[in-house]
Amino acid sequence: MPRRSPNPHTPAGERILTTAADLFYHRGIRGVGVDLIADQAGVTKKTLYDRFGSKDALVAAYLTRRHERWVTWFGERLAARRAAGSARGVEQVVAALELAEEWARENERGCAFVNAHGEIGGSEHPGNAVILADKLYMLGVFTDLLRDAGRPDAEEVGAQVHLLYEGAMVAYTTRAQPNAFAAARAAARALLAPAG
Repeated sequence: MPRRSPNPHTPAGERILTTAADLFYHRGIRGVGVDLIADQAGVTKKTLYDRFGSKDALVAAYLTRRHERWVTWFGERLAARRAAGSARGVEQVVAALELAEEWARENERGCAFVNAHGEIGGSEHPGNAVILADKLYMLGVFTDLLRDAGRPDAEEVGAQVHLLYEGAMVAYTTRAQPNAFAAARAAARALLAPAG
């Protein structure tokens, strides 16, 4: 069956994508079949395939929507902090880690992209490109924040802060370190402190 572009712009397409997103995030990609998605969305399997072409394409659409939701949520809040003057210079990096903690508190299953990679990584699945794009986005965020703050080592230090962010997300979600984001912020402040 040929793959189609996601078509959530119909009521049925939107219901399918919304239902799939909830199920994939909470139960896992491999643990959810198209029968369950169609049933809970109130559509037939034929409608699901007509809108998305395949389960793999639906997974990629779910990850794309999740990424777009995160970028919008994160971007709006970081911009508001900048506008309020509460996040300037390298403090924007700390603010970004605070926002990540806020997001993590509301998303108890952790990073949807890490979870998805655990299931589909290493394959030719179309969702892998979305996972990589999401991780590169956050790497770019930290690098850009440091570059805007005038750090000549923005790429190197941005990569290090990105590791703090990713590690905090996993350590917090698994409950290995309930204060993981506080530790990540402290590590980022130490990393970003002026030499001497």
